Amino acid sequence: MRRAPEEKQRDPERTKARILQAALEEFAAKGFAGARVSEIAARAGVNKQLISYYFGGKEGLYQALTTRWQSEESAFADSSSSLGRLLAGYVRFNAERRDFGKLMVWQGLTDDGPPDPAFAEDVRRDLEALRRRQRAGEFPADVDPAAMLVALFSMAAAGISFPQLVRAACDLDPASPEFGEYYAEQLDKLIGHLAEVTDP
Repeated sequence: MRRAPEEKQRDPERTKARILQAALEEFAAKGFAGARVSEIAARAGVNKQLISYYFGGKEGLYQALTTRWQSEESAFADSSSSLGRLLAGYVRFNAERRDFGKLMVWQGLTDDGPPDPAFAEDVRRDLEALRRRQRAGEFPADVDPAAMLVALFSMAAAGISFPQLVRAACDLDPASPEFGEYYAEQLDKLIGHLAEVTDP
């Protein structure tokens, strides 16, 4: 039995999903500081009170998007694959879901404070995983895993952070699937070559 339109509008999960998508678009376009709850509500076709009711305001929306990102990340970030393939997965995701990448870039541009404790804990886990990969020979022993992690994040976000560079260097649209696939393959090769480098 099909629901009447007014019943669909009352579906809390569908409404929450619409609000989250609108928030992602608004945060990606303007950053957390520039985003307005009224604009998010207008994008989602709801009143502002529903955002407060479901998410507790702008901060709650941002936290819900962080949780959503972590859930989606677990679907493509296969830690059993090579480091190059893992990085390629992030590149492909950033090409397909640019708003999430823009969200992180905005945060980096506007947040000079200490890292969120949950994010810092994630980074510590990532560093330990990189140390294990280093011991397994996936990249040279004289490269600091912390610097490697920063480089990997930067490479994965290059199509979002430096679109003008992508257009000039690769003659590709950084938002296109063609660039995402090309760049993912190239980084997979590049990181793969690090395993071939022997210690001096």
